[in-house]
Amino acid sequence: MINKFLQFSFCKPERSRRLICKWMSYFDSAQYDTLCNNNFRKLLIIIIIIFSFLSTLNSQDHEKIIVKTGMDVLIETNFDSLAGKKIGLLTNFTGRTSKGTLSAEEFLKTKRCTLIKIFTPEHGFYTTVPAGEHVSDDNFDGIPVLSLYGSSRKPSREQLRQCDAIAVDLQDIGVRPYTYISSVYNLMSACSDEGIPVYILDRPNPLGGLVVDGNVVEKDKESFIGIAPLPYVHGCTIGELALMFNSEDWLPKDKNGNPKKCDLHIIKMQNWKRWMWWDDTGLEWFPTSPHIPTVDAARGAAMLGAWGELALFSIGIGTTLPFQYVGSPNFNTDEILKKLNDSMPGVQLMPTKYNPTYGMYNGKNCNGFLLKFTPDSLFKPYTDGIRLVLAIRSLYPSLFNKKNFSSQARAMFTKATGTDEIFDLLTEGKSDSEILNAAKKGLDDFIKIRAKYLLYK
Repeated sequence: MINKFLQFSFCKPERSRRLICKWMSYFDSAQYDTLCNNNFRKLLIIIIIIFSFLSTLNSQDHEKIIVKTGMDVLIETNFDSLAGKKIGLLTNFTGRTSKGTLSAEEFLKTKRCTLIKIFTPEHGFYTTVPAGEHVSDDNFDGIPVLSLYGSSRKPSREQLRQCDAIAVDLQDIGVRPYTYISSVYNLMSACSDEGIPVYILDRPNPLGGLVVDGNVVEKDKESFIGIAPLPYVHGCTIGELALMFNSEDWLPKDKNGNPKKCDLHIIKMQNWKRWMWWDDTGLEWFPTSPHIPTVDAARGAAMLGAWGELALFSIGIGTTLPFQYVGSPNFNTDEILKKLNDSMPGVQLMPTKYNPTYGMYNGKNCNGFLLKFTPDSLFKPYTDGIRLVLAIRSLYPSLFNKKNFSSQARAMFTKATGTDEIFDLLTEGKSDSEILNAAKKGLDDFIKIRAKYLLYK
């Protein structure tokens, strides 16, 4: 209905869609569900479109807004909060100003503080090391680069020695198993032990600040890709997550059995709003890892990432669009679409064929879908990924026989989802509704906790 209406609009459809997302952001997740399931939503959307059209007449510079990252704000304040300090910087190729300059270079240029060490997470400083592979120490312009994804995933006392403060500038992708937030968690724990303050130079969540989706990691299911009781898609910035880690007593306990507390400081962004998708920020995307070269790959990872652990089908690894293809040589795309039978806000499945050059189905033609994403506040990638898998299960039940999966594949899927329940229900032939209900366990409680730490209203 929206797109048909926009065909008669005198303004740019893309601009109108983004304004619709902004207007919809004034409703919380419970209200979204209500709006999705009754005719009031249709009326509301028509009203929003009309107001959005009027807004474009008076807001021609809407798309020219550029978000100032925490690094930009630090520069504008002449590094006042770090003046005179010797700094360790957790960063990589994604840590940049809004003008595209590396944050490490900005620290080297300033005379207000002294950069003495760089820490880097999984994928290395240049974000080129494949997932799960050892990252070696390196150097950048004479500054030692110390890996937090090598022999240890937590900085040692010796590595933190001489640092008066640690700054963090990393571009997260908004998906809990992506290990950048785990490295921040471990860094905060280590700095708590040494009494070293941590300064988070905040950056946008590329999925926006409204999308919260998926079950929460269960107790005793924590891992490096499930470091804290978060859902798969958390809708937070790294700064907001750091506040949550610190104040919810989620950091490890100290030697006396008390939860650690980090001397934490957040340098907030300017101009970022929760309704914004990455496209609205005015910022350029830099690859966060080999298989997240674009922001659409981040969106696809939110939808398909966990399923790669079970190797049920290709998720586009080995193509030029990782996490944007999904398919198999044996799929009947028309039948899968029929099983889905309704739209997924924010994502469109476009039937296609593709041929991976490495990874699953290397050199074979796959029948599948290209995922196309458009801004939508109702986007629920984790849930939509499960809905897609359920449609596939209904057509190809033999794929889901428990005997098909190694213990390692099951263990990795449990780590990725944070629960055994989804795998068990899926392979034991339980109903779609049971699986979808399991896929949102703990979410309501998390949303209440999350509300206390949102820095951008």
